[in-house]
Amino acid sequence: MRARDAKHSVSAPDRNGLAVNSVLRFLQLAVAAAVFMSASPARALTDIAWWHAMSGELGRQLEKLAADFNASQSEYRIVPSYKGNYTQTVNAAVFAFRSRSQPAIVQVNEIATGTMMAAKGAIYPVFELMRDQAEAFSPDAYLPAVNGYYADVAGNMLSFPFNASTPILYYNKSMFRTAGLDPETAPKTWPEVGAAAKRLRASGAVCGFTTSWPSWINVENFSAFHNLPISTRTNGFDGLDAVLTFNNPVVVRHIAQLVEWRTTKVFDYSGRATSAEPRFQNGECAIFIGSSATRADIKANSKFEVGYGMLPYWPDVEGAPQNTMIGGATLWVLRDRPRAEYKGVAKFFSYLSKPAVQAAWHQNTGYLPVTRAAFDLSRAQGFYDRNSGAAISIEQVILKPPTENSRGIRLGSFVLIRDAIDDELEQAFSGKKSAQAALDSAVERGNRLLRQFERANPDR
Repeated sequence: MRARDAKHSVSAPDRNGLAVNSVLRFLQLAVAAAVFMSASPARALTDIAWWHAMSGELGRQLEKLAADFNASQSEYRIVPSYKGNYTQTVNAAVFAFRSRSQPAIVQVNEIATGTMMAAKGAIYPVFELMRDQAEAFSPDAYLPAVNGYYADVAGNMLSFPFNASTPILYYNKSMFRTAGLDPETAPKTWPEVGAAAKRLRASGAVCGFTTSWPSWINVENFSAFHNLPISTRTNGFDGLDAVLTFNNPVVVRHIAQLVEWRTTKVFDYSGRATSAEPRFQNGECAIFIGSSATRADIKANSKFEVGYGMLPYWPDVEGAPQNTMIGGATLWVLRDRPRAEYKGVAKFFSYLSKPAVQAAWHQNTGYLPVTRAAFDLSRAQGFYDRNSGAAISIEQVILKPPTENSRGIRLGSFVLIRDAIDDELEQAFSGKKSAQAALDSAVERGNRLLRQFERANPDR
């Protein structure tokens, strides 16, 4: 054999060994491939879109809720998306539904409940969702003012309670001391508010008191706290043919008193929505009536000690104080999403219902705990002992069992009706109309909107 052949040739035994090794290597690879193929592949997460209307710190807290749920399990991923204010968020969902690109969950403010109910083919009622997905869900776990607002006449919850608030009174303790008022005692009645505001003005306050959200506070919750109807048909809960009735003598007297107080800035009108809040924070107005959900902002941004009290009432009105209604929003589930998403939505709602999750949301945001268990847990944790005034909003909404007048409002197009009320209140506050004329006009305009909504939803 030539040297070249000797160098590259292999003896018979060596060739046999190589053959065996090759077979073994092939078998090893085959076994590995079989194991790989037989192993369950990692299941892809099911994404669930959640469109919401919360920005800033509230938006961050919302995103934390989603992230915590996502970390708690490995099947679903909640994907929150900010879509602007409540109106913009709802409008975005409506347009998306038309193009079949809607989210599974959308956050909707409380006064749009009647409008959402009319969209029967678009919504998946929460009580049906939880039943269909075999997730525990009991309306009795929620505060009466909460489940009453978002349930149908049979007590079935239509949407998932998420962020709830109610109006309370805030006051500047430093300005109270300067005026010779007891800084540890909040005025309880409207006459007490007027008397305190007069003394505050005399001591140098730019304005005695102001309120945010004019209709929500001075008509809607004012009526509930005095056990007065907003409309017939149980504030719209019993049918679309409701007629507005808030131009009654008690509400007229209240608005007329505000108008009179405004001439000396005992009361000063500060605009719609939350435009009044900075006037309290910067020390212009000594008393402010606004959402309980602004408590954290007020405490953080005010350079003085803040006191807290319940919404005032007129003591000569029989049945007052009753209980206030909630504001805020709930989570509605939209139909025509892939079936797999709904199982995840139900599990997400079960997660949000946990007392520890609800208590943390309440404590971190200032919104009400929507369940009694979350309220009890927050109290047991000493939250209310450490945070003066934090329990007032809950105490106020559970002050008495809700009545037909204080349960909530279920009127179609109420977003537009509230705008009409605000328009007319501004006419009264500016002296262009009497309180009676302004409220009569608000009722007339609102009733036209109700009839339009009724005609547009004949089958509801």
